[in-house]
Amino acid sequence: MATLLFMEGHLTTKSDVYSFGVVLLEILSGKKAIDKNRPKGEHNLVDWAKPYLNKKSKVFRIFDPRLEGQYSPKRGLQAANIAHQCLSVDSRLRPSMDEVVTALEQLQHRKDRAKNDQKDAH
Repeated sequence: MATLLFMEGHLTTKSDVYSFGVVLLEILSGKKAIDKNRPKGEHNLVDWAKPYLNKKSKVFRIFDPRLEGQYSPKRGLQAANIAHQCLSVDSRLRPSMDEVVTALEQLQHRKDRAKNDQKDAH
């Protein structure tokens, strides 16, 4: 949060969106936002993960292996995309929290629908 305050000069609702992006990244990766025990270059989770977030071929490198099999690749990409948007350096490019909530609800709705489709097939 201190870095964000330094970058923007004040806290806003878009700062909250950035912070939520950090939390979402922690959930997806299973890693803490700051961890000095990780190798050099990986101490700051956002700095480490950002190069992977916008590359389909590399994005799954950030995912916690313990989550494997608990999400479809498509939903994983969508969740990573939400985090990537929230973590935009330019606050004007970040979604509103309403948009984030809507996107997450859509992910959940698709998951629920897929489960129901599987039940109906059996």
